[in-house]
Amino acid sequence: MKFVIATNNAHKLVEMRQILGSLGFEVIGLGEAGFFGEIEETGTTFEENAIIKAETVCRSTGLAAIADDSGLEVDGLGGAPGVYSARYGGESCKDDVERYELLLKNMETVEERSARYACCIACVFPNGERLTAHGYCDGEILREPRGEGGFGYDPVFFMPQFGRTMAEITADEKNSCSHRAIAIDGIVKKLKERESE
Repeated sequence: MKFVIATNNAHKLVEMRQILGSLGFEVIGLGEAGFFGEIEETGTTFEENAIIKAETVCRSTGLAAIADDSGLEVDGLGGAPGVYSARYGGESCKDDVERYELLLKNMETVEERSARYACCIACVFPNGERLTAHGYCDGEILREPRGEGGFGYDPVFFMPQFGRTMAEITADEKNSCSHRAIAIDGIVKKLKERESE
């Protein structure tokens, strides 16, 4: 089965290719599918945004599309940045480093450091059928970044089970327990059930 991954994020595309490809699914990027448009994320939840992205790409390409929307929810900030994780700080934050530096600044006096990465994956088919799955990965926010790997908030997201940040663990370790890996596992189970019907 062939899917277009509805993301312009090269890191997400690599992660999705690794996980879905290892399970026997053919995965192509937006450019390979001939999609070069912008997708406005107007949803207020990860699920709404994932569906918007997948539906837009499916409608445009005529191919089944998979999209994820994910972000960081920090308990001490009332769940922020949440669905605005990639846009945290607005125009004043130009990249991942500036976003996590802003997060650390906003948490300087916050004692509650527990947080989770949340992800919703949506799969939309040309006939309008939709599948969704959610994944979560718990951790805590450090007071300074550690590690060179990963992307987004990974250098400040500490994972107690590894004793390291998400930026310090290997790709295989990340793909075994990340919010995205868990959500992909959920969507794969639903895809297999669909194929066996």
